[in-house]
Amino acid sequence: MKQGIHPTYYTDTKVTCASCGTTWTTGSTKQEIRVETCSNCHPFFTGEQGRIVDIEGQVDRFYKKLQVRQTYVEEKKTRAESKVSPKRPIAELELAARPVAALEKAGIKDVGQFLAKLGEGEDSVLAIEGFGRKSLIDMKKKLRALGYDLPEPAETPTA
Repeated sequence: MKQGIHPTYYTDTKVTCASCGTTWTTGSTKQEIRVETCSNCHPFFTGEQGRIVDIEGQVDRFYKKLQVRQTYVEEKKTRAESKVSPKRPIAELELAARPVAALEKAGIKDVGQFLAKLGEGEDSVLAIEGFGRKSLIDMKKKLRALGYDLPEPAETPTA
């Protein structure tokens, strides 16, 4: 063994825990050691699962990211539900002004009322003054594109 290349070994090294203040002695190449947690205060050894050791705010950042994600998911769900809501105003569907005005004049102001009228049959919708076949086709295309379930057309007997 070479002389002078090995560090000095201290048999009475004092170890201090920064969290709980516990001290003990051990052997080491350093005279004094400071640790953040020890076996007296670490949750793994104490069984306290509720206590979390937070180093530089990592736990807070994690919970903040988790909350942002949860908020995003809820907003996305709300937007998806409002997209196919029967309470959605017809004016939001970006149709021509004439069919929208005709529907409002007939008292149909939201998508749910229009779908109810369409459930009675296409003829009942076409009977609205100022609302023609082209307007009906455009309205159906727009509602299908937005994800609405249109009522099946009533079968008309052919003579």
